[in-house]
Amino acid sequence: MSQPDAIIIGTGVIGAAIAFEMSKAGWKTLSLDRNTQVGHGSTAGSCAIIRMHYSTFDGTAFAWEGYHYWRDWDEYLGLPAGTDLAQFRQTGCLVMKTEANGFLDKHKQYSTELDCPFEDWGADKIAERLPIYSLESFAPAKRMDDPTFGQPNGGKMQGAVFWPKAGYVTDPALSAQNLIEAAKINGAQVRTGAEVAEILTGNGRVSGVRLATGEEIHSPIVINVAGPGSAIINRMAGVLGDMTIETRPLRQEVVHVPAPEGFNFERDGTIVSDSDIALYCRPEHGNHILIGSEDPECDPHQWCDDDVHYDRNFTDQWTTQAMRYAQRVPGLGIPSKTRGVVDLYDASTDWIPIYDRSSLPGFYMACGTSGNQYKNAPIAGKMMASLVEYSENGGDHDARPLQFQLPYIQHSIDVGFYSRKRPINAESSFSVLG
Repeated sequence: MSQPDAIIIGTGVIGAAIAFEMSKAGWKTLSLDRNTQVGHGSTAGSCAIIRMHYSTFDGTAFAWEGYHYWRDWDEYLGLPAGTDLAQFRQTGCLVMKTEANGFLDKHKQYSTELDCPFEDWGADKIAERLPIYSLESFAPAKRMDDPTFGQPNGGKMQGAVFWPKAGYVTDPALSAQNLIEAAKINGAQVRTGAEVAEILTGNGRVSGVRLATGEEIHSPIVINVAGPGSAIINRMAGVLGDMTIETRPLRQEVVHVPAPEGFNFERDGTIVSDSDIALYCRPEHGNHILIGSEDPECDPHQWCDDDVHYDRNFTDQWTTQAMRYAQRVPGLGIPSKTRGVVDLYDASTDWIPIYDRSSLPGFYMACGTSGNQYKNAPIAGKMMASLVEYSENGGDHDARPLQFQLPYIQHSIDVGFYSRKRPINAESSFSVLG
């Protein structure tokens, strides 16, 4: 495929979903990835949580729509019987009510308006489901060198909201590979080990890419879905000038620890988002608990200059997260051997992604998606395919943003919400929560 209709840079879960949706719509797509295997960038390190609660209405609608594709993964892909598919485990998601999240009033309002089911839980219900939990309050979150670390503040957790349809995908890299295989059935092509070194232009628009080998591939459309490398690709394309939202690679550590003795967290646990201790967790294979940070103010952000040169070793952040979680789970055993994931997020200024065209005709972006957009990959793929179609057929997305109908929940969203030129969204949590 020397002259595809569209080049897609990146085979993470969102890039793979765009390839699938565009190839279904009749585009000849070529996906390029610097890695030697599909899905082995930041997607492979994703916690792959499928949740519905967001601090914005559009974010909630998008995520609720996205759930349905994971629920019906086999049907959505249409791959041959016997294909090894990523598995969605529907565990539910429990979100602790705190002052920091407005006691979830907005989240419940949005879910009610969208007919997304949830349950209000009191302290007794939390203790019944998670008997290993202490409901002391420790806010605000602190680091271990704080002299008051680990000391309750005298308050108690009053309750939580449970979204029963939430869950997680057991193998995120496999999910991207599933999407690419489904795209190939529709004629898509893929090249791994192919590093983009230059974005080519001509006659006032994008004209393709030059690889690090010097090879040129020409196409009238290029879509940047390069994850933590997206800012570098945007710089190559010269499209940063009109962007109010930027993206940068952010280093993250995720902790894996064994569940407390006598409780099977893998079978009986659930996803928990707990802003009182600024952590989220979910069950992990082998009766482990996966623990991630919700980026509290006390934790310094570890921004990286690029997506290649960063420290892949665990630091004291690993211990801090494990010890913070031990405040909530006093029986937690913390092993001397560190286990988990060190990887990068592609984080935007307000932690809401950019799904947009650019100032260079034919060059599109699906960037700033890490941390909170894995769950939205299928519907993001559909929306990006519609955005390309709309723009290439003469639609002015900057002046008259695409209105996109979410097929399952039959709700229309203004895709301008994800504009590269939007004001910084004050409703965002400015964290991994989006």
